[in-house]
Amino acid sequence: MDMINGFLTVLEPLTFLYLLIGVLAGSVLGVLPGLTATMGVAVLTPLTFWLPPAQGFAMLIGVYNSAIWAGGITAILINTPGTPASIASTFDGYAMTKRGEAGVALGINTIYSVIGGLFSTLVLAVFSFPLSKFALSFGPSEYFAISIWGITMMAAVSNGSVIKGLILGVAGLLVSTVGVDPMLGFKRFTFGNTNLMDGISFVPVLIGMFGLSEVFYQISTFRQADQRTGAELSRIRISGVFMKWVRYAATIPSTIMSCIVSVVVGAIPGAGGDIASIICWGQAKKMSKKSEEFGKGSVEGLAASCTGNNGVIGGALTTMLTLGIPGDAVTAILIGSLMVYGIQPGPAMFVEHKPLVMTIIALMVVANLIILVLGLATSRISTKILLVNQKTIWVMVIILCVIGSFALNNSFYDVVFMFVGGLVGFVCRKLDFPTGPFILGLLLGKLVESNLRRGLSLTQGSYIDFFNRPITLAIFGLIVLSLVWSLKKKAGQPGAT
Repeated sequence: MDMINGFLTVLEPLTFLYLLIGVLAGSVLGVLPGLTATMGVAVLTPLTFWLPPAQGFAMLIGVYNSAIWAGGITAILINTPGTPASIASTFDGYAMTKRGEAGVALGINTIYSVIGGLFSTLVLAVFSFPLSKFALSFGPSEYFAISIWGITMMAAVSNGSVIKGLILGVAGLLVSTVGVDPMLGFKRFTFGNTNLMDGISFVPVLIGMFGLSEVFYQISTFRQADQRTGAELSRIRISGVFMKWVRYAATIPSTIMSCIVSVVVGAIPGAGGDIASIICWGQAKKMSKKSEEFGKGSVEGLAASCTGNNGVIGGALTTMLTLGIPGDAVTAILIGSLMVYGIQPGPAMFVEHKPLVMTIIALMVVANLIILVLGLATSRISTKILLVNQKTIWVMVIILCVIGSFALNNSFYDVVFMFVGGLVGFVCRKLDFPTGPFILGLLLGKLVESNLRRGLSLTQGSYIDFFNRPITLAIFGLIVLSLVWSLKKKAGQPGAT
């Protein structure tokens, strides 16, 4: 009955309209190289705060799902992934385009992205409630450990140096201490400025680091020769999007494997669609009887990578909703959105806000169905979006960043935080420092601090008792293993730091 009510909420005219707007906006953002799902959700988040939670999340869920799917369109047509999650789609998708099967490749991208999205939503619906009940037994020490695990996992799976990721994660934790002490009420690092008493606003910093910094980076690396011309795009021939059933049947084993693997990868804090799709593609190659075709236009390879793209979303949402720990950068933003609505993600959410959880699950299902129809119906005109002038996009994104940051609290300081976040994100990008751990540290900082201090107050200041609880000890073990494994793996790479 609760699930039915969730679908009825989604099918209300305004909620469905905002979901449709989100899907359309995400499809445009995903197609345009450089405008990632993370950036899209970050920039549009402030625009949803005037809406009820169901309608606001309808737009964000629509952007999240469709941007990941749409990133595969440019990966297939011009060998340029629209989002990082679509990197593996270039391996076989562009080869199919070159041999005249662009339409079929776009069809595979749509169909298998939807399969991955629907499967991961099923996992979210089945496992989130039991997991939330288990998480109700967590105490301060467990929440402290799992928050640290989330930060270290994002640092471990970030591109570049693990040490750099940890440095940014610790920096995020330090910045989160600005403001009034949550337990004793002391002012910390405010320097006499009353605007800092509430701390550094999370959403403006996030908009700057994921939105504005991307614009700065694209401007700094822009070359006129990179612009796609109408004549160049007109040479791409898109015919039918479907293929013979025997070719679909050949993808069944790799698709099942990709569904399972991508959900598991998505549930791991810090992992994302780019990691999942590459892993799925590699495993599909090992399983295939035609592994020699992979990288040369393999239907199995493209199907596996596309399934992995959207398959992570349900896993990431499961971790976010049940534990309050983001599975990836987008779910970190969604946590911020929930907190603005006064909702704290975690096991209590499944008791206090159960209808919203059901609505989010229903939104995932309906969003994927819209993507299926939209993707198959618009494959012939998908190249037109690529003709939008890049400089126009930069101006629009900057305007949205400024308006969204100011409108959050009607504060000029939030705009300043956004620009500072943009500059820091740009410098990090140039120096190959991952920004994800910083954002996660800033987001989870208060959770880490409050649970550490609460746990110490219960144990009369003894840290030893943190290691007497089996779940806490197991999580600390995972933290050590993930960091050791990542450092060992990086050490084996040329030029690793």
